[in-house]
Amino acid sequence: MSIFDRFWAASKRAEAEERTAAEGKSPSLDGSVAASFDRRHRKRKNARHGTKALIIDDSATVVAVLRRILRSAGYDTRDAANAEQGLALINEEKPDLVFLDIILPGMNGFGALRAIRRDAATHDIPVIMISGNEHATEQFYASRIGADDFMKKPFPRFEVFARIETLLDDNQIPRRKGLTAGADAPAGAATTSVTTPAQARSAVATGLKRSEPFGGPATSAHSPIGATQRRWSALGARKELTAMGLQYFDQAQFFAAIRRADQLAVELFIASDAIRIEEPFAGTTALTVAQETGSPEIIRLLSRKTGGPALG
Repeated sequence: MSIFDRFWAASKRAEAEERTAAEGKSPSLDGSVAASFDRRHRKRKNARHGTKALIIDDSATVVAVLRRILRSAGYDTRDAANAEQGLALINEEKPDLVFLDIILPGMNGFGALRAIRRDAATHDIPVIMISGNEHATEQFYASRIGADDFMKKPFPRFEVFARIETLLDDNQIPRRKGLTAGADAPAGAATTSVTTPAQARSAVATGLKRSEPFGGPATSAHSPIGATQRRWSALGARKELTAMGLQYFDQAQFFAAIRRADQLAVELFIASDAIRIEEPFAGTTALTVAQETGSPEIIRLLSRKTGGPALG
């Protein structure tokens, strides 16, 4: 069944249930299905007219369906077919809400989410992750790095608005869970994209439930960045990198993580014992790249492993 057919079938099921309710009949529902039915038939709290929503998904069908749903309720929508284009649109005009697919060409949705969260100018944008895979690992990791909700494809119209409704404040504006209107950026955050992922998780995602990572306990909100008490087993680090959409044995992805100052990913690559830290790649070494990037924590991490000077 094509993805268009799946969306069509979900929509038809919703319409059938609405007709049943209109005829005064009581459909046999239980559990989560009953909860979904209840949401469809109570008065919906809508976002204010003109709310700006950005859809980042490489499926033209998903984009078309979600765009139609949102525009029918007065949203102003923009869309991007990949993460890089989506991040550029966010920097061009900050949206009120982002729908972000996990599987994308190039940078995946996890990478895009981390980029949004570590930028002080965008860290407060509510993000709803969407995926055709409902595996708990995806939902767990999306929540852990700062997603505000998770929606599985195909999704009926009522579910889209139900997800949004949980994010609306008293002024009908989408807000991140745990953040209030006018909330300041994390303490010490710069006005450009220099906040590390560890800082973003501890300072921004205060409204999200903290879960134990695969490799060990999560860093405390008061722990220093790169705290030495955090330890990852090789297997745990590999599972974390896989959940992030990164290949733990890929030297190119390791160097890319250093260049974007992604401290968490660098820690995991090192702990995985699957990459060659001292081996040059594309004519340069990991420590040299870190020194050029200027991330002191990553420089210290690599220096301890390679025995090089902790410059910067």
